[in-house]
Amino acid sequence: MLFIELLIALICGCLAGIITGLIPGVHINLVSIILLSASGYLLGFASVLSLAVFIIAMSVTHSFLDSIPSIFLGAPDAAMALNVLPGHKMLMEGKGYEAVKLTVIGSLICLILTIALIPLMIPILPLIYEFIQPYIGWILLFISIFMILKSQKKLWSAFVFLGSGALGIAVLNFPNLEQPLFPMLSGMFGISALLLSLNQKTTLPEQVISETVKVSKIKSTKAIIAAVFSGSLTGIFPGLGAAQAAIIAMQFVGDIGMHAFIIMIGGINTVNFVFSIATLYALAKARNGAIIVVMEILETVSMNEVVILLSAALIAGGVAAFLALKISKLFAKMITKLNYAMVCYVVIILIVSLVFFFSGTWGLIVLAISTALGMIPAIVNVGRNNAMGCLMIPVIIFFLM
Repeated sequence: MLFIELLIALICGCLAGIITGLIPGVHINLVSIILLSASGYLLGFASVLSLAVFIIAMSVTHSFLDSIPSIFLGAPDAAMALNVLPGHKMLMEGKGYEAVKLTVIGSLICLILTIALIPLMIPILPLIYEFIQPYIGWILLFISIFMILKSQKKLWSAFVFLGSGALGIAVLNFPNLEQPLFPMLSGMFGISALLLSLNQKTTLPEQVISETVKVSKIKSTKAIIAAVFSGSLTGIFPGLGAAQAAIIAMQFVGDIGMHAFIIMIGGINTVNFVFSIATLYALAKARNGAIIVVMEILETVSMNEVVILLSAALIAGGVAAFLALKISKLFAKMITKLNYAMVCYVVIILIVSLVFFFSGTWGLIVLAISTALGMIPAIVNVGRNNAMGCLMIPVIIFFLM
């Protein structure tokens, strides 16, 4: 009976992950918290392990599918923020499906590698945590300075980085602002890109459904290794997310090309979550909202439960890879039949509406300010990654203070 119950939980989790992955603003953390609130009632029908499997399956499926709104609609969550520009560029080349396929490749390969490495990592995780923790703030500070200094327009890069950082500090410390990352990142990387497309009167080309993706083996290998390494750091250290992991990875791999970069972002997104399962067992610490809820539900995690949760993650990853490719084909076929300017307007209205629903009037103010800041890099021709100061600076302060 338990096997059937866990299987049903896995299927339901995958279905929920489709919803959270495809609808901007509906995050796994939100659904997980709602589930925790209702756990007293749900435990009358299901075991605590089934609820945990549901959350794991939902989160892994989400990490595969959230590239679709990021690439086709320009509406990212925190994990996919840096993927908007290369994904959008491929969309404008008629390769939106191929961009999603690259993220799926990264997610699936990194999921398998991470699960294979977790048994080896669990015994040494406490040692790694104690050794690196005192230096992580300084490492991030060095990476941020290096990122600015290698820019051709250093003053503008510094302005964007520090300006977005000041916004990030204000937003993340603003009292009673729900879902603060959603309005900030949607403005910085989503609406700003859509407005620029409208200004340039962009028309969307016919999308090609290509079944062959050509990426250099050396570059893709670098991308996978960097994704597993930097994504694992987010599972170990508090305050680090997928976006910061991407910036760390970029400094190590250098210029690996657009295709390999998209593979890397997809991989980090999945590793970021899956490695948190190992951290939960080895350090008894939760590094994201969904894992916090798993910890609250299970209270203590045994090795048998870790094996079940990792198995659920692996199965959900296989299902999610299939779903992501099928759904992205539908998006590729449908989006060219629509007026792209109209699509941009509809997405902007959708994001504004969701921001107001989740974050209220203050969320709209944050959205407006972050949109204005997000347009500056394109106008002055500096890297959009400098706008990740909105997350990097608060994290650096968190570790150094």
